[in-house]
Amino acid sequence: MNKTVNIDWGNLGFNYIKTDYRYISYWKDGKWDDGNLIEDNMLTISEASTALHYGQQCFEGLKAYKTKSGKIQLFRPDENAKRMNNSLSKLLMPEIPVDKFIDACKQVVKANEHFIPPYGTGGTLYLRPFVIGVGDNIGVKPATEYIFVVFCLPVGNYFKGGMTPCNFMIADYDRAAPHGTGANKVGGNYAASLQPHKVAVDRGFADCIYLDPATRKNIDEVGAANFFGITINNEFVTPKSSSILPSITKYSLMHIAEHYLGMKVYERDVPIDNLDVFKEAGACGTAAVITPIGGIEYNGHLHVFYSETEVGPVIKELYRILCGIQFGDIEGPEGWIFEV
Repeated sequence: MNKTVNIDWGNLGFNYIKTDYRYISYWKDGKWDDGNLIEDNMLTISEASTALHYGQQCFEGLKAYKTKSGKIQLFRPDENAKRMNNSLSKLLMPEIPVDKFIDACKQVVKANEHFIPPYGTGGTLYLRPFVIGVGDNIGVKPATEYIFVVFCLPVGNYFKGGMTPCNFMIADYDRAAPHGTGANKVGGNYAASLQPHKVAVDRGFADCIYLDPATRKNIDEVGAANFFGITINNEFVTPKSSSILPSITKYSLMHIAEHYLGMKVYERDVPIDNLDVFKEAGACGTAAVITPIGGIEYNGHLHVFYSETEVGPVIKELYRILCGIQFGDIEGPEGWIFEV
């Protein structure tokens, strides 16, 4: 018998909802166990776990989508697995085989299928894989044991009533150090972003934009998302930096811009003093897909791109195609869709 849940799909936000099952696997004595689904959403760990003291932990974010025909699909989970392994490697944590990662995600989606928002609501099932260092440790060194978990929750359409441009300000803070952990999805990066985010919101902006930590001359990241701009010559441009988290959404948009829209695509420096080259700008990531940028405040001046109230035509089309692929309405490139 199919389970049902009493959820108002039209009013879902991005808030924690306890679902029925999550996947858990333990690393001990040099290897991962087979892992299994559990119902308990509480973890019991040692007070001396490295995750609690030295930030030895990392995470991912991806979604499961319900298509018009009722199929369930994941979008490029192999790329999330590879990115998580880069984060794990950076923090001297044991990597997770890509097949194990994808299998864990599929198990969680299948077990919580009744929590996937119906096609047409704009909602998705958000998956949060993470790995933490645990065990009885006190010295600053890698843990001897680790826990890998994947849990999920239904989330709503990021934009209620359609996409709306947001304004951002340039942060006086750095998100990550040069040659540090900026390219990895580790908790410390997000802890460092809380204060700058609050400063931006208190000043009436959606979030802040970080400049590159080495020279503070080029745009690096937008809050917890990647920046991209559409030039007056209709090129897709996004920053290149060793301290940017490599967004799977961004690389998907780069492919779509080039192969679906015939645009030239560049990963290069984006000087903050040269915003006039862009007719449209956006921030991209798993949660919102694309957040259109209305304007950026820098040195007391708000530089407006396409409009503070209207979304530009190129960003609209990029959003339409990517969401179409994710929800199964548009044929995606080979290897992008994994059916559950």
